[in-house]
Amino acid sequence: MHNALNRLLQDANRIILGKERQIRLAVCCLLSRGHLLIEDIPGVGKTTLAHTLAKLLGLQYQRIQFTSDMLPADIIGTTVFNANEHQFSFHPGPLFKQMLLADEINRSTPKAQSALLEAMEEHQVTVEGKTYRLPDPFFVIATQNPVHQIGTFPLPESQLDRFLMCIELGYPDPQAERSLLTGANRHKMIDALTVQLHLQQLLALQLQVDKVHASAALLDYLQALINSTRESADFSCGLSPRAGLALLTAAKAWAMMDHRDAVLPEDLQAVLAPVAGHRLRSGNMSASATVAPLLEKVAIP
Repeated sequence: MHNALNRLLQDANRIILGKERQIRLAVCCLLSRGHLLIEDIPGVGKTTLAHTLAKLLGLQYQRIQFTSDMLPADIIGTTVFNANEHQFSFHPGPLFKQMLLADEINRSTPKAQSALLEAMEEHQVTVEGKTYRLPDPFFVIATQNPVHQIGTFPLPESQLDRFLMCIELGYPDPQAERSLLTGANRHKMIDALTVQLHLQQLLALQLQVDKVHASAALLDYLQALINSTRESADFSCGLSPRAGLALLTAAKAWAMMDHRDAVLPEDLQAVLAPVAGHRLRSGNMSASATVAPLLEKVAIP
C-alpha cells in the first residue's frame, strides 16, 4: 500500500509542479479523514489539484461551482412529488459523492455555505426530518479566493473549524513555471492518469493512521501547544479540543506517510501551520507566521 501511495504522490507531482509539500499535506488530510480548504488567488492550480487526486484515487467526484444565488437544495438535493406513486421522494444532490470540490466556496452566501456543516462533521444530511448517510470516504476539498476580492463572503469560524487543514499553493518557482509553459496540456495529462490507490487500500491506510502510537511525552507537547494558544494575547480564542484532535490525527498520518509507527515532535510541527493557522488567524498574517511564535515559545519535552 505504501508503494501505491508513493506512486500517487509521484504522479500528482508531475501534474502540479513544484508543490510537493502542498500535495503531501492534501493526501495527509485525506488519510486523516478530514476536509481540505485551499485558499489562494485564481489560476494557481487549486481545481487542478482536486481533479488530479480524484483521478489517482478513482473516487466518485463532483465539482460544485459556488455562486451568490446558490441555495442549500442545490447542494444537498430536494424532495420532489412523484405523481405516479402519490408521494414525495428525495433526489440526492451533488453532495452525495466520495470527493466533492466546492469551488470558490466563499462566493456563495452564508446560507448556502451552511449546507455543508452537518455533512462535513457527521457525514450525513437531514432533509425534512429524515437522515441520509453520505458515502465512505467523504472528502471535501473547498477552494476560496482571498477575502479582499469582490463578491466574496468570508467563511464563519464554525465553518472554518470543519476543515482539518487550510493550505495555499502560491505562484510556482521559475523552474517549475518554465516546465509548465513548455510542457503538455494539464487537462490531457489528468485524463491520462490511472488509479494508483484503490478504495480498499485508501480505507486500510485510514485505519492504519489510528494505530500510529503517540507517547505520553508527545501528548504533553501537544497539550502545551494548545494551552499556549489559549493563554496568548495574540489570539482572540485558543485552539479547541476538536483542533487538538485534528492536530494529533494529522501528525499520525504524517508519520505513517514516512513509514513510521510512532509520532515525533517534528510531525506535529510539520502539520501545525495547516491545521491551526486558519483557526488562529490574526490579521493578514500567513499560517506559518501565525504559528511561528508557538514553535519558538513551547519547548519540546
